[in-house]
Amino acid sequence: MNRKQKVYLSLGSNIGNRLATLQKAIFHIQRKAGKVLDISSVYENPAVGFEGGDFYNIVVSLLTSMGPKELLDTLLQIEEDFGRKRTSTGYSSRTLDIDIVYYGTETINNDELVIPHPQMQHRKFVLKPLSDIAPQFYHPVLQKDTRNLLQECRDLSELTKTKHKLFKDRAGLFSQLQLIAIEGNIGAGKTTLSKMISDDFNAKLVLERFADNPFLPKFYEDQSRYAFPLEMSFLADRYQQFMDDTSQFDLFKNFMVSDYDIFKSLIFAKVTLQKEEYNLYRKVFSFMYKEVKKPEIYLYLHQNTERLLANIKKRGRDYEQNIDPTYLEKINRGYLDFIKSHPSQNSVIVDMGELDFIHNPNDYEFILERLEDNILSTKI
Repeated sequence: MNRKQKVYLSLGSNIGNRLATLQKAIFHIQRKAGKVLDISSVYENPAVGFEGGDFYNIVVSLLTSMGPKELLDTLLQIEEDFGRKRTSTGYSSRTLDIDIVYYGTETINNDELVIPHPQMQHRKFVLKPLSDIAPQFYHPVLQKDTRNLLQECRDLSELTKTKHKLFKDRAGLFSQLQLIAIEGNIGAGKTTLSKMISDDFNAKLVLERFADNPFLPKFYEDQSRYAFPLEMSFLADRYQQFMDDTSQFDLFKNFMVSDYDIFKSLIFAKVTLQKEEYNLYRKVFSFMYKEVKKPEIYLYLHQNTERLLANIKKRGRDYEQNIDPTYLEKINRGYLDFIKSHPSQNSVIVDMGELDFIHNPNDYEFILERLEDNILSTKI
């Protein structure tokens, strides 16, 4: 087993969403190359040596068991995954640039790799972020620490420290939120997904309590008779629970994830109630809705009726086994109409199709990436 080595990497981007690119690159490095230990502040600077857009630059420290060549190959592949094509024709704009600055205190000089990076002492956009996380690290050849190298650097290009913050992993990124609501039709998998996210990212779990509702079994037997008391009962329960569970933040949790949003009450009521009942219900709902916490991300799991019925059958609740497929289709349309009529809401729609996030890690990763992309576009 290889001894783990502390490595310093310089990352830069000047094409596209530069900040999101750097954040996603950190996640890729964490998954493929080793454990990210420290991340510098984010600095902005003009392109050096060519005409191009301004760069965002950072330096990260990494604990890796990879040798220098294996690490280099891994980083080059990450660059390529982000659309970077290295050429021998000089400097140019790039989606992502990753350079090995130090590999421990080793010195390497061959046709493939030179460590320490031969130009680092001439680049303020490397030395300044490096000084954030390794001010006293000594250059093994020049025998000067980062602060001295920065003081002696003759690079006069402008370098600006930004207010942006990047994170080592998704748990840190997700902690920028207060509440994610995961919604969907009956049997869409919202409770299971909420539990998985809660477990994986240290989130407070807010689950809808409905099993003890005395009107629910009766509703499936006689909808016209029990629809109004059922919906009013749900509304009262959801309002009380949601206010209790979301009004105080758990200091030991990173954020909250809920398997419902209280607006679902109005979606279901519109399907189940008569016009006069619905108008009365909506007045009561409007007073309550003003007071509840709104999710920063509304994740909607859209599933077709056939898969919904299969999931409902699989989970085996007796009172759900005779649900009319038409009822599920109306609920699906109700959710989509709600999302379309609330364009200012930060909604993420995931077409579940054949996705099986419980048994297929790639499907779960797909959903997490959708959340990640949304947070990167709205929060950092």
